[in-house]
Amino acid sequence: MKSTLFEKIAEFPQYHEKPKQPLPIVAVGAGNIVREAHIPAAQALGISYCGFFDIDDQQASESRDLAGEGVVFRDFEGATRLGSDVVYDVAVPADQLYEVLRQLPISSGVLIQKPFGRDLEEAERLQRICHERSLKAAVNFQLRSAPNILPLIAALESNLLGQLREIEIRVVVDTPWSNWAFLAGIPRLEVLYHSIHYFDLIRSLAGEPTDVHAVSQQSTRAEYSDIGVTALIQSRSGVRAVVHTDHDHDFGGRHAASEVRISGSRGAAVARLGVNLGYPIGLPDSLEIAEVGGDWKSVPLRGNWFPQAFEGPMGELQRHITERTPSPSTHIDDAVRTMALVETVYRAISVPGTPVIESARSRSDTQLPTSDDGKDRK
Repeated sequence: MKSTLFEKIAEFPQYHEKPKQPLPIVAVGAGNIVREAHIPAAQALGISYCGFFDIDDQQASESRDLAGEGVVFRDFEGATRLGSDVVYDVAVPADQLYEVLRQLPISSGVLIQKPFGRDLEEAERLQRICHERSLKAAVNFQLRSAPNILPLIAALESNLLGQLREIEIRVVVDTPWSNWAFLAGIPRLEVLYHSIHYFDLIRSLAGEPTDVHAVSQQSTRAEYSDIGVTALIQSRSGVRAVVHTDHDHDFGGRHAASEVRISGSRGAAVARLGVNLGYPIGLPDSLEIAEVGGDWKSVPLRGNWFPQAFEGPMGELQRHITERTPSPSTHIDDAVRTMALVETVYRAISVPGTPVIESARSRSDTQLPTSDDGKDRK
C-alpha cells in the first residue's frame, strides 16, 4: 500500500546519530542556558562533563551540581589545561568570544553559543582566529536540529511537499528580557540574539537569500533596543520567507503565537515552537502536516526545541572530531553566512521604505464641496 505524505514524514528521524566515543566537555560560561539545555542534551548523548568555568563561581557550581560531575575551574587558564582532549562548550556573550577563542588550545574542538559575534565584521574576525588556531569549531544554531524541524528538512530534500513556495515564522510573545542582564544597553538585541535562529533556519530550508526588506520594533523600555522585527526575504530558489516577531505581547497567552509555517505545491506544515510560549517552561512543540485538499494531522514528536535540539550541534561536532564525519552543518564557515544575513537585516532596517504615493486629489489645495452648499451635483 502506498504511504501517505504524513506517514513518510512521520518516519523521518527526529535526531542526529549519537557519537560513539565522545570527548568529555569543558563548559566555558555556565549560566542558565547551560543548565536548561546544554547539560540535558549532553547527558542524552552519553557525554560527560569534566569541568565548568564561569566568571561567576556560583554559576559554575550550580551547573556542576546539576551535571553531577566535573570540577569548578577558578580561572580560565585552568579550564584550558586539558588541551585538545576535550570539547569546549563556549556559552558567553558575543563581546567575550574573541578573547576566549584566542586562548583555547591549538586544534581543540569548540562549540560556540550564538551569535557568532556582534556583527559581520566581528564574525569574520572570529572565523579567522578559529582557522589560524586550527580549531574544530561550530556554532550552536540548534533550531535546525529540533525534533519538529529535522523531518521538515528531510521532507524538503525528498521533495515530498512539492515545490517550496513560502516560509512564515511568526512569534508574538511576552519575553522576559531581564533574564539576561547583558542584553540591557546593547545596540542590537532581538535580531542578533533571538531571530537569528529563524534566519539561520530559513537558510537551511530554502537556501541562500538574495535580498531582504525589514523594519524593526523598538522597545518601550529605555534599557532595550530592538525587540521585534518584520523581515521579507527572497531566496535564490524563488521562495518567499517572512519573519515577524513581537516580544512585547503582554496580553496573556490566548493570542500568543510561536510557529513556523511552510507551504509547498503538494503539502504544508506548521511547527509550533513551544518554548517561546511562556519561557522558560513554555508549551510542548508540535508538528502538523496536510496534503493539498486533505486534513491536518499531528506527527508524534520525541521532544522539543529545548533541550532535545541541542543534541544536534554537539553530536555532529563530536562525530566530526572523533569519527572524521563531514563538517557539522553549523560549522563556523556556514555560521558566517547566517551572520551576513543578520547584518543584511539590520542594514535593511536602516533604509527608509518607499514613501506612499499621493493621489492627484490629495496633492491639490482644492477642497471638496460640502453637502450643505445647496448645490445639486450629479
